[in-house]
Amino acid sequence: MKRRVKLMFPQVLIKEPVIFTMAKKFDIMPNIRRARITDTVGEMVLELEGEAANLDEAVKSLSEQGIDVEPVEGDVLE
Repeated sequence: MKRRVKLMFPQVLIKEPVIFTMAKKFDIMPNIRRARITDTVGEMVLELEGEAANLDEAVKSLSEQGIDVEPVEGDVLE
């Protein structure tokens, strides 16, 4: 199953390996579709692939860390 999400990172997590950790912990394959990362702003659009239950847990984990997670519809290569 695939799911597209937009992530907004708080400044304290910008330099942390959040995506790598999530991918390993929940057996998810992330595909970065778009990203804008600076010292103060972290925005990323990801396509996540994996089992539905793992995707749900991964998104929940990101939210619990303080990352805004929003679903994305349509073409993300604008």
